[in-house]
Parts: sequence; C-alpha cells; structure tokens
Amino acid sequence: KGKAKGPKGKKITLKIAKNSIRISSDGGRRLDLSKMGITTFPKCILKLADVDELDLSRNMLKKIPSSIQEFQKLRWLDLHSNQLEDLPEAIGTLQNLFYLNICNNKLTTKNLPEELNLLKNLRILNLGLNCLDSIPTSLGALKELKEIGLFDNALTTIPNSVKKLPKLKKLNAERNPFPDSTKQEEHADSIKRIETLYLVQEKDLCCSCLKTCQDEKDKLNKLKNMTPSPSKKPSFPLLLTPNSSAKDNQEEWRLR
Repeated sequence: KGKAKGPKGKKITLKIAKNSIRISSDGGRRLDLSKMGITTFPKCILKLADVDELDLSRNMLKKIPSSIQEFQKLRWLDLHSNQLEDLPEAIGTLQNLFYLNICNNKLTTKNLPEELNLLKNLRILNLGLNCLDSIPTSLGALKELKEIGLFDNALTTIPNSVKKLPKLKKLNAERNPFPDSTKQEEHADSIKRIETLYLVQEKDLCCSCLKTCQDEKDKLNKLKNMTPSPSKKPSFPLLLTPNSSAKDNQEEWRLR
C-alpha cells in the first residue's frame, strides 16, 4: 500500500497565474494567488519571477522551494495562513524585500533560517501565530526594521538586539508566556517620565500661589488613591491576526 496522500490542491497553470497579476497602488506588479487552495508551490510561476510582489497567503502550502531566489525583484512577500514548517535558506537572497508576512504557520525557532538576517532592507516582519519558543538574536542585524509581529507564540523573552533596533516603532508580542508580564509591558514603552517637576522652591512662592499648589497636590493624591481602571493595551493595526480580522484587501497591509 502506498502512503496516504494529503488533499489534492488546485493546479495552477501559467495562464491562471498570468491572469492573477494585478497592478498595485504604487505601480508594481503583484501576483495574487491567495485563497486558491494550493498545496504545492506552482513551478510555472517561476516564469513570472520579475513581479514585484507575490501573495500566496491563505493556502495549504507546506514548503517553499529554494527556487524562490529567482524572484530577485520581489519587494513584498505574503505567505501567511499556510502550513509552513520551515523556510528555505535561499530566502536570504531576496535583498529587495521590505515586507515579509509568514504569520499563522507552523514555524519553529529551529527551522527559521539564519539567512533571514541578510534581508537588510526589511521594514515589516510578521512572525505571529507560529510555534517559536525564542527569537534569534541575529535578527538584530535587520537595522531597517520598523514593525515586527511576535504575538501568539511560545516566547519567554525577547532579545535586546531585537527590542533595541534603531528604527523599530511597533513590536507586538501579545499572548506569549512571558514569566513576568509587567516587565514585558515596560519594554513596550521605554520612555522615562518625570512624575513631579519643580520649577521654583516653595519658599519662593507667595501665600496664594502656595495654597493653589497644595490644593492641586491634594487633588492628585486623591486621584492616586482611587482604584485605577485597567489600562488599555496598545493596538497594532498593521500586524493583524489573520484568522480573526485580516483584511481581504491586501492594500491595507501594505507599507505606504
């Protein structure tokens, strides 16, 4: 008896692929094969390797071949919501890539290729909803990175090399088993704030001004003693969870 085969996906022909090319808002050519029921990477699209963007999201892909390196013009690659367990080392050759979404797959830390740190122009990286138990410190080499999604993994810490990336503006690490949640929340806001700022000494204030200051201080103390309402957690609209609220319109995922 032969091995049991998985579900047979839709066969993508070169004609289907050519008809799936769209022009993006900035004039680039995007090959959109999302939600097509694809189970294996269609070899025919290698003949269209001059596209600027490739969308293979919401399929059933288990593997991306090394031939992905033929897409040298690629600036935008979306592989979210597949069944990928690893990525090829060749992904590190896509030097023009500024957007990479591999959210909602089955990626483990062991199977993340070290070559990801070669993507020097990467600005948005989404690794959310995977099986990562740690983040390689080598991702700290991605100096252009502005947004990174790490939510819904098995992370217990985030390396300083990633948290302190010079251009990083958004880091979504919600729903990870961090040992000390309060410390992780502090990392989201590294700005130090001054609680009280004295411009003059009390002895230099006149009676009426001193009384006004004391009254205001009393009001603040009363507010501090009140039960605080739960603080709102920061939201990350560009790093959405595909299973719940992803936009069908991929233009909204794009870096303007």
